[in-house]
Amino acid sequence: MTQHHLEATPENVHWGYWDASIPPVLKIKSGDRVTIETISGDGAHLPQANSGFAILPDHRAVLDAGRRGPGPHHLTGPIEIEGAEQGHVLQVCIIEIQLRQNWGWNVQLPCMGTLPEDFHEARLFHIGLDAATNTGKLPWGQTIPLDPFFGAFGVAPPAKWGRLSTKEPRAFGGNMDNKELGAGATVYFPIFNKGALFSVGDGHALQGDGEVCLSAIETALTGTFEFVLREDMSLQGPRAEREDVWITMGFDEDLDDAAKHALRDMIRLIGELTGLGASEAYTLCSLAADLRVTQMVDGNKGIHCVIRKDRLPSLRS
Repeated sequence: MTQHHLEATPENVHWGYWDASIPPVLKIKSGDRVTIETISGDGAHLPQANSGFAILPDHRAVLDAGRRGPGPHHLTGPIEIEGAEQGHVLQVCIIEIQLRQNWGWNVQLPCMGTLPEDFHEARLFHIGLDAATNTGKLPWGQTIPLDPFFGAFGVAPPAKWGRLSTKEPRAFGGNMDNKELGAGATVYFPIFNKGALFSVGDGHALQGDGEVCLSAIETALTGTFEFVLREDMSLQGPRAEREDVWITMGFDEDLDDAAKHALRDMIRLIGELTGLGASEAYTLCSLAADLRVTQMVDGNKGIHCVIRKDRLPSLRS
């Protein structure tokens, strides 16, 4: 296992788009670990100079380079995994996540979010972050515990899809905004291109299920990831696990259809893990699995289905 480090320089960051044609900025082998730095926010989101909040030099450098695509997120990568081919699966173990700066931001925008008919003004909040206590101080004085994770990460989309915005989550991952995918989680992505081409960004210090007002506490994070190529698996979309649970995900403009996608994949997963038939797995989901709203605000809405591992039957020998 080799340890790598990838900085969030203008050469290593693509802003606002996923595209299989982006050349890799780092090449690694299966089993390697990479510590990846990310940034978050465009010029309008930066705090004032007299705020006491420090702006990272690489953040300013990326903004000054100005190479923006159709979406809002800065993604560090892509990383090529040697031997990865279309049809394989990339196993991504999230080893550690750390804050990179002492502030985050939250924005509300007209005509966006879950309640656009109720909130008509743009509002930007800056939130102080304390890495030592792992807390944030909200503008009204409340101190709140943090639980950082990356909102947007995954592999490159199929080449024939062309250049895509970072806004919508899709089969390759992307802007999933799933708070379950923090340190300790393992996420599995179907691979659509040679090398897989992994990128990550959209750091969140804290988010509730739904991300209802449009954004979380958006911030710059550093994450350490371990990449393992899986030729023994086949997937249609991302899945994840933590020590105690399995997680499937569905994305669609219609929340009902997103729920159906997540549930169907959980039924498939239960069958793969236990040998249980589809009808029996459907019943087990009704008794023991939870459908949770991942986010309501990214064009393709998200549902994740969660089942505890100790609720699965031991049918396979």
